[in-house]
Amino acid sequence: MKRIGPVVSVIVLLALLAAVPSHAAIIVKTATLTGAQETPPNASTATGSALVTVDTMTNMLTVNETFSGLIGGPAAAAHIHCCAPAGVAAMVAIPFPFPPFPAATGGQFIDSFDLTQATTYTAGFITASGGTAAAAEATFIAAFSSGTTYVNIHNAIFPGGEIRGQLVPEPATASYFVAGIVGLLIARRRRGWRGRATE
Repeated sequence: MKRIGPVVSVIVLLALLAAVPSHAAIIVKTATLTGAQETPPNASTATGSALVTVDTMTNMLTVNETFSGLIGGPAAAAHIHCCAPAGVAAMVAIPFPFPPFPAATGGQFIDSFDLTQATTYTAGFITASGGTAAAAEATFIAAFSSGTTYVNIHNAIFPGGEIRGQLVPEPATASYFVAGIVGLLIARRRRGWRGRATE
């Protein structure tokens, strides 16, 4: 029987793994928030980070966001915006409630949102997405998956946003992907060596 070459094996493996995210139950994104990412950029020295997950099996969005050093006053609004790439402003899709979002210059926010509920979204986002909560959810998940959502914190001095961060794939996810490929290639190579040794 003719063996499949290692290059063909890698191509097939990469094609199969590339298809996994579209069917994955949990999508994980992170963001680093800075003033330089705002539209237009500003000189704020404040920073923040966010870990946002979407579970497509339970239709839940979970947000874990921390921030510190806002120079424009306490946070007055915080949201996930959709749907635009880095450097482009977009409408508010999911507003964060105050409280539990801290009306402060620093703090942490952890909350979950049911993506099937109209109350999760702004009325404008629902209208722009087709008029229903189901259409808003589909639009949001597609944009979240493609990297065109971002988190933003606004205050009195920076009503358009003091710090912003584009939601991008979690670095650990990419590391696990690469580690998995390397592990499979090593296992395949070892099986090949054992097979030749017994021939």
